[in-house]
Amino acid sequence: MNKVAMKYDLVVGLEIHVQMNTSTKAFCAERNAFGAAPNTQVGVVSLAYPGSLPVPNRQHVEKAVRLGLALDSTIASAVYFDRKNYFYPDLPKGYQITQDAMPICVGGFLYLSNAGRRVRIHHVHMEEDAGKLIHDQDPLDTLIDLNRAGVPLLEIVTEPDLFSAEEVYEFITEIQQLVRYLNVSDGNMEEGSLRCDCNVSVKPAGTTTLGQRCEIKNVNSRRYARQAVEAEYERQINLLEAGQSIKQQTLHFDKDRRLTIPMRSKEEAHDYRYFPDPDLPPFPVTKETIERIRSSMPALPWEIKETLQNKYQLTEEDASHIAGHLHDASYYLRIVDTLPPKHRRIWTDLFIHKIKPMDVEGDFPLSDEQLTQLIAWIGMEKINRTVAFSTLWEAWLSTPEKALEDMSQQLNIVQSDDETFLKDLIRDAFRQFPDKAAALKGGKKNLIGLFMGEVMKTSGGKAHPQRTRQLIENLIQELE
Repeated sequence: MNKVAMKYDLVVGLEIHVQMNTSTKAFCAERNAFGAAPNTQVGVVSLAYPGSLPVPNRQHVEKAVRLGLALDSTIASAVYFDRKNYFYPDLPKGYQITQDAMPICVGGFLYLSNAGRRVRIHHVHMEEDAGKLIHDQDPLDTLIDLNRAGVPLLEIVTEPDLFSAEEVYEFITEIQQLVRYLNVSDGNMEEGSLRCDCNVSVKPAGTTTLGQRCEIKNVNSRRYARQAVEAEYERQINLLEAGQSIKQQTLHFDKDRRLTIPMRSKEEAHDYRYFPDPDLPPFPVTKETIERIRSSMPALPWEIKETLQNKYQLTEEDASHIAGHLHDASYYLRIVDTLPPKHRRIWTDLFIHKIKPMDVEGDFPLSDEQLTQLIAWIGMEKINRTVAFSTLWEAWLSTPEKALEDMSQQLNIVQSDDETFLKDLIRDAFRQFPDKAAALKGGKKNLIGLFMGEVMKTSGGKAHPQRTRQLIENLIQELE
């Protein structure tokens, strides 16, 4: 397959549906929250009672503008809504309120660092979600939960600018990170807050004319999106190699068999008969509104990542770990700016390996002052780094009211540079490994690390590293 695949280029465009974290639904005051009992978050608007009228949600509009600004899109001067007409059990009105001809955000891009280039955004439009059909809870009937009906959505539509399954994975990852960062959505794909349709085509390698595209609907994880694109790429190549043509189809991805399965052909596609919604007249988005939203936005993830790499010399991997979440980035920067440069690496490791995995959004058990003191003690070698990250860390989190001095004394982990104490430990290590000790005296300086490790292990991390090394080098001469 690899040799055959080299004859073809993969081209993918994405449509990503972002379920927004507004407090109420898109066009009514019904509550918007995941996980409620079925059909308990509904009302006259989402159930399409006669005479009920939609009212736009200010949060829906402002969060759309917020995302558009982050993507460098052009923001429309007015909001227009349309009706997308189709009949389905999860759509009580018989139409979906959406934006067709005039989306709120047009153009823009998202930069992919691994690919090293921009992916162009065609547009971002606002719409409402449909309800949910449940097929596996009743042996005879399909059940309908309308809690999701009317939940505000943003749909991000890219240009066909993705050329591998890995780029698809990276793009979805970046969008998920961005909507969380901007507080537009929780981005939880397992809860349906982020879903994507993948438009896949292939063309002869090196040519510019795009092939016939097929759309894989409702992919609900980054991993499945990558697998679905790979499966569809292979399916289309196999058809072309067999002398067949690609028919425009809507597909479903079977994750168990890793196959794309046709749902309907182009000829069976719906005619949605879009027209302007008469219940929702256009309303302006003023320049003042756009500038107010722009001024309230935090530095964007890629801007913070650049700062972390250039100003604080973090690796790209470490910077990505920190920059992807606004709370994480703010927390990290708040403390790193108070530290001397030689102690910043300690804070980076402590943050990435100990604090970030705890996923604490509110107040951390240890204050900034306590963390700064801990970092200083590690940097000055008053306590061993490994012991501080394990024994001390767990104990201090459980009793954060204790002072570092008291906790360290209680755990007996304060490092010692007492010469008598250290010399005894070093001589014991020499006696335990006489051959290695002789080799060390013979000039194999790389064995100092072995004896350093033994002394640290025997002392329970209390031996002062720098003083221990000095004494090992001095005591070599005592060896026979």
